[in-house]
Amino acid sequence: MTSFLEFELSKKLQEAIDEMGYEEPSPIQTTCIPLVLSGRDVIGQAQTGTGKTAAFGIPLVEAAGTGRSVQAIILLPTRELAIQVAGELRKIAKFKRVRTLPIYGGQSIGHQIRALEQGVQIVIGTPGRVLDHLRRGTLKLDKVRTVVLDEADEMLDMGFIEDIEAILQETPSDRQTLLFSATIPPEVRRLASRYMKNPEHVQMVTNEMTVPLIDQVYYKVLERTKLESICRIIDSEDVTLGIVFCRTKRGVDELAEALISRGYLADGLHGDLSQAQRDRVMKRFRSGEIELLIATDVAARGIDVGNVTHVVNYDMPQDTESYVHRIGRTGRAGRRGLAITLVTPREFKLLKTIQRDTKATIESREVPSLEDVAERQAEQWRERLQSTVQEGSLAHYRAILGKLVDELDPIDVAAAALKLASAGELEVASDEKYDFGETGGAPGMVRFFLNIGRSARMSPGDIVRTISEEAGVPVAAIGKIDIFDKFTFVEVHEESAPFVFEALRQTRVNGMRVNLEPARPRSGGYRR
Repeated sequence: MTSFLEFELSKKLQEAIDEMGYEEPSPIQTTCIPLVLSGRDVIGQAQTGTGKTAAFGIPLVEAAGTGRSVQAIILLPTRELAIQVAGELRKIAKFKRVRTLPIYGGQSIGHQIRALEQGVQIVIGTPGRVLDHLRRGTLKLDKVRTVVLDEADEMLDMGFIEDIEAILQETPSDRQTLLFSATIPPEVRRLASRYMKNPEHVQMVTNEMTVPLIDQVYYKVLERTKLESICRIIDSEDVTLGIVFCRTKRGVDELAEALISRGYLADGLHGDLSQAQRDRVMKRFRSGEIELLIATDVAARGIDVGNVTHVVNYDMPQDTESYVHRIGRTGRAGRRGLAITLVTPREFKLLKTIQRDTKATIESREVPSLEDVAERQAEQWRERLQSTVQEGSLAHYRAILGKLVDELDPIDVAAAALKLASAGELEVASDEKYDFGETGGAPGMVRFFLNIGRSARMSPGDIVRTISEEAGVPVAAIGKIDIFDKFTFVEVHEESAPFVFEALRQTRVNGMRVNLEPARPRSGGYRR
């Protein structure tokens, strides 16, 4: 199947699909959408990143009516997935009068109750919070026509089997049940045999998730230094044509303006541009007038430029599927390509998920220092000067310099000419440092205060594991840990401290909200 038009969807739904930029259905969408529309129970075995959200989301929105009752419920293991899937369904339902609502722990239950009272057709939730609403009587599932169990193997691994069964028992026995899972272990098979009616098993091969000719690297950056970081990376790379991805249209405009103001040949591409503007930008990109195309995911769909050398994820993609779509813009026609991803501390877990789903090796690199960039630029200028000398035709310029070289050192004259030609770009500034002040840590270490301790069932191992996983720093970067009943002090190597600070200053450990701050020494001990 080469077009969504072949599904014969409603006009409003097709309009939303077109706006999302989908060109053709993925294999799992081609197989599952007709089955789900026909009312069949389906077991879809597919990795994250194969388009399975739209495989069930499109038929759910197509079948939804305008009544106030909940007509479909989607269960997922985590709040992050619930938010992600809800966002995708909102896009699919943009032109239909279908209301979707994510419900998950960590958000005000009062807000969710008020939204449910107004009438919602599709609920996307985590088992624990859905069960909480059922017990309160704020969620009714007696009119549900379809139940979706997404990432079923992960939900069972997390111990949600009893919650899932309790929720299923609140739904009509003649409902349609859709189960999606990367693997089908015995527990998932038993769940399917108990609650599904003659399901159709759809299995997708997973070798479509990688692009072998693309080298993949990531740079760990701080949110406040992302712009500076991408400039250094671009300056140290030989970018002929590059596509830089941002999450939003506003982000595209801001980054394009910032790069242009710094002298880069760049332009932006997003959905608010008219077709004439889009065509003009793409013509300049294909001809090489601009080297960097700043784009959103939707705007970049359909771009087919064979000689793109670099793809840069300035903002992390929302999921593995988006990542694979993005990096597939380079490495075409047998050429090698380089995919670069900027990862902030809060996004490190998502990067690990992408690595796991794609089974790809994404190499870690350090953001080039100003000295590294200056040396690279100096080398480029040396190569240009050498090439110009070898080309000859310098008689006119030698005549201009005739008297100067008699009066001044020729090396000084050449250095002054290079300074003028490079507009000072070869001068080295100093790197900006994250200043935590005096924290009382050992030399080379930053000491942090955490507002949780033994009373939260914390151990040194929990602290080390949380810091390493959340901030993506090596265990060796974590030093002395002092755990008290209500709080903890931990020392972190000063190079890793900014990443730990950004990743952990507002997060949860063992279900508790963490407040992390640099420690402040005072006589007789330490204070926050």
